[in-house]
Amino acid sequence: MTPGTVSVGGQAMYPNKNIVQNAVNSADHTTLVAAVKAAGLEETLQGKGPFTVFAPTNAAFSALSAGTVETLVKPESKATLTKILTYHVVAGNMTADKIMAAIKAGKGTATLKTVSGGTLKAMMNGPKNVVLVDEKGGVSTISTYDVVQSNGVIHVIDKVLMP
Repeated sequence: MTPGTVSVGGQAMYPNKNIVQNAVNSADHTTLVAAVKAAGLEETLQGKGPFTVFAPTNAAFSALSAGTVETLVKPESKATLTKILTYHVVAGNMTADKIMAAIKAGKGTATLKTVSGGTLKAMMNGPKNVVLVDEKGGVSTISTYDVVQSNGVIHVIDKVLMP
C-alpha cells in the first residue's frame, strides 16, 4: 500500500482522494454512503474542507431501532437525516493527536462543535482510546483513527451519534 494509506472496510483509503471518493469503496460504510447521497451531502463532503468525519459503520446503523435507517433515507426525512449526518462532521482537520490534546487541555473532556451546530464531547477511555458522547448521552468508540483524506480526516466509529 502507498504510504499514508489505511485499509477500511477491506479497501485502501487513499490520502490523495476526498472523503466521498474513499468512503464509497469501504464495504463497512455502504449505509453511510447511501445516507450521504439521500441527504444530498456528496458535493459538500467533496468540497475543500478540511472536514473531520466520524464515520459510523454499517453495524452502527444496524444497531439503531428497526426501521430507523429506512425511514431516514426517505425524501420526507431529508432534514432530519441531514442534521444527523452533519452532527458527525467537525470543521477542521482533527487528527487523533489533536483530539487527545484538546481532551488533555479540557482536563478530561473536549467539546467539539459539529457542522450541524450541536456538540460532541470527546473523552479518553484508557490511555489510547477516545470515546465520543452525543447530546443524548450515547457513547461511541473510535475504532480506526486518522484515515487521512485530501480534504480532511475520517475516524471510524461503532455507534451512530444522535443530536
